[in-house]
Amino acid sequence: MTERPAALDRALGGVTAAPTEPPPAPQPGWRAGDRTLRYGTVAAVAVAAALITGHAWLLAAAAAPLALLALALPTGGRPQHVVPTADVEPRRCFEGERITAVITLAHDGTAGRLDPGVAPGPGVVLDDLDVAAGRIRLTFTAERWGRWTLGTVDIDLYDTGGAARRTVRVDLGEVAVFPVPTRTGVTPIPVRLPQRLGEHTSAQRGEGVEVTGVHPYVRGDRQRRIHWPATTRRGELQLHQFAAERAADTVVLLDVLADVRDPATGASSLDETFRAAAGLVRAYLRTHDRIGVVSVGGTTRWLQPGSGQSYFYRIVESVLDVRKDLGYRTAGLRRLPPPALPESALVYVFTPLTDQRILDVLDQVRSRANPLMVVEIPTGDPAVDPGDSTAELALRLWRADREAMRFALTERGIAVVAHQPGETLDLALAPLLRTRIHGGRR
Repeated sequence: MTERPAALDRALGGVTAAPTEPPPAPQPGWRAGDRTLRYGTVAAVAVAAALITGHAWLLAAAAAPLALLALALPTGGRPQHVVPTADVEPRRCFEGERITAVITLAHDGTAGRLDPGVAPGPGVVLDDLDVAAGRIRLTFTAERWGRWTLGTVDIDLYDTGGAARRTVRVDLGEVAVFPVPTRTGVTPIPVRLPQRLGEHTSAQRGEGVEVTGVHPYVRGDRQRRIHWPATTRRGELQLHQFAAERAADTVVLLDVLADVRDPATGASSLDETFRAAAGLVRAYLRTHDRIGVVSVGGTTRWLQPGSGQSYFYRIVESVLDVRKDLGYRTAGLRRLPPPALPESALVYVFTPLTDQRILDVLDQVRSRANPLMVVEIPTGDPAVDPGDSTAELALRLWRADREAMRFALTERGIAVVAHQPGETLDLALAPLLRTRIHGGRR
């Protein structure tokens, strides 16, 4: 595999998910508050001026802040044991939904006001902050899918006079933000279906509801299925023949080798990949099919095919950590585990076609004779500054590389469809409904 020019890397504007460093730890114990520092500064300046100039009347200017500081001293004992409790709801949500965190402080002694400082995590934004007696309520909005640290809150707890304060740090923990699935209702199926009851009509004879023809009566057949017009014409009993109904095995393979942002729209290829894949997963689960997931990137994550609406959340949670895999690259890709790709399972590959290593993965799938199709996530052309000959040459090489990858896939008999961000996935998958998808050869 050839290395990409550095100019093209700058033009592509790759999106990485570097973890956000937490703020430095607060100082332990009680320390002077803002009011004490202000009054003390004024008094120190007045005393210094009196000593330098020799004017004793300047000492009177220090008496007022010192008197106010004395009045600010707490009358009761300061809290020595402070126990914060954080309650976050919900811990799992979709993009754009609200997350509420309520922090309650339990302490001994008497305390004054609370002054929180919030450091939100990278995938959420703080919308509202409400401070009441011994309680802080924060409202966040989940902006991007992933497993994010919600953030930390440094609470300055003042004494009753506001002369001293101590800081308590509260870690709000992690939240799982699911991608909003793309609207999808089309579920293409392969030629060969496993011997499992489902909703797809197969070519085999069975106990379905779709009539495929008639056949002569055999002892043991149900007489209520007699086809009277054919019986009258042929002079012997003819019965309806039905097609068997089977369920399909489907695997969604996600290319997370790179995350590229479209310069024109700002859309992330990884975000669009997950939203489209989530919509396809939901569509197949609604038809009671089994569906699994494989993500190929810095590490290979996979989940065996399963069924049921609750399985959608297991699939999404299994790949929420892929953003962390973008921080490093591997020299080669491991072979896909056999349980991840059941025999004859239909494999959808969601890829932006920006890394040639995905071709090695497709070769592994074809070597197992699985029906295969590629859903391309368009990324748009990288932005190139006018007159930058090096970047323009890199852009031409990048376009030629993508065309070569599409040609290689077509020559191997792999169907390639393009999904446009913001549109329903049904528009891309509709041509596949004309016929069933064939598998490769071993």
